[in-house]
Amino acid sequence: MKIDWEKAIGLTAAAAMLLPLAACGGSNNAGDAKSGGTEDVTLSVWAPQEDQDGGNDSWLSQVEANFEKEHPEYKITWKNDVLSEGDAATQVQTDPTAAADVYMFASDQLGALMKAQGIGELGSDAEKQVKEQNGDLEVASVTGSDGKMYGVPYTDNTWFMYYDKSTFSEDDIKSLDTMVSKAAVAFPLNDSWYIGGFYDGLTLFGEDGTDEDAGMVFPKDAGDITKYLVDLAANPNFHNSADNSGLSEMQAGTVKAFFSGSWSAADIKEALGANMGVAQLPTFTVNGTPKQMKSFAATKAAAYNPNAKNPKAAAQFAAYLGSTESQKLHYTVRNIIPTDKTLTDLTADDPVAIGQTDTMANTAILQSGLAGMADWWDPAKAFGDAILNKEVTVDNAQAKTDAWVEQVGSYAK
Repeated sequence: MKIDWEKAIGLTAAAAMLLPLAACGGSNNAGDAKSGGTEDVTLSVWAPQEDQDGGNDSWLSQVEANFEKEHPEYKITWKNDVLSEGDAATQVQTDPTAAADVYMFASDQLGALMKAQGIGELGSDAEKQVKEQNGDLEVASVTGSDGKMYGVPYTDNTWFMYYDKSTFSEDDIKSLDTMVSKAAVAFPLNDSWYIGGFYDGLTLFGEDGTDEDAGMVFPKDAGDITKYLVDLAANPNFHNSADNSGLSEMQAGTVKAFFSGSWSAADIKEALGANMGVAQLPTFTVNGTPKQMKSFAATKAAAYNPNAKNPKAAAQFAAYLGSTESQKLHYTVRNIIPTDKTLTDLTADDPVAIGQTDTMANTAILQSGLAGMADWWDPAKAFGDAILNKEVTVDNAQAKTDAWVEQVGSYAK
């Protein structure tokens, strides 16, 4: 899927590539204003419903008003429509020329958006902004297979561990084996976004997720890890979280730990109160060797459409959606945990933010945005189902794992 981007995007997008293109949040580039005057600009924006709830007090309306103050060279007419980050690629691919000028997307869609020629390369200012704000994983999440950057992250998208602090100590939560020896734990083993977390050493299209030729590579001891999972699934203290049943069990008190993301925080806080604990992922032991659970991780990011009528303004606003000021406001208004490293004081007392940040930094691998990731989902779910249905056993675990690996990738050499 290597693309000659300059040829692919044509003259309209080429105009959008002029540097500096996307200014950082506080920049004031008036290069397009005529004779120091005001330029009339219309910007269409796609954002989730929750970011638009509350009218003028919504997060999006406030960010748009702040952007206008930062850019008096523009007189902007806003055209806002509702679209979730997860649906961005589907809509853009339908007709990139009719898509919004600025939109928010899940980073695992990057390959599809590039293929559709519906996402613009960041200019030098925006690229600098992204690198200054974010860790390596976040930067990699918006980097295409061509090595260029195409989005401005504003929050992480991953899963971590919730637990009952009245049941597990801080030492207990370091080891999954210790935890299941003490109390029931819920984990969605037949969810393809989760099961890969046990295959320590798994890589998805290279370390930074952009190497198409590298493919999906499993650790050499994947078969032994499968045997561990067979035994784990048979443990009475292991509860498979099918259709998010782990959350209901946490609320009922029948399990004492649950693996999920920030979207479950409010429900678990209501159930556990002061006993709610949040942490990065634990280790487990296979044949006497410690293994690290690692969640799939991505980001949600803002992008601009290279087909926009006003690509410079669109690129600037996309960068502003992910600016420090906008991320701070996002957390204040909607409790959206920022990726910006300068905002750690803002979330210093938020255990969910700390757990998510620690997971991204220490116990996660990048969920690649390349199209080849599509080969992972169905086989991974089927393998989890097979373990739960006892079709995979200790005796046939290696053969079953070999068949799965052959289907989606290869073993590490």
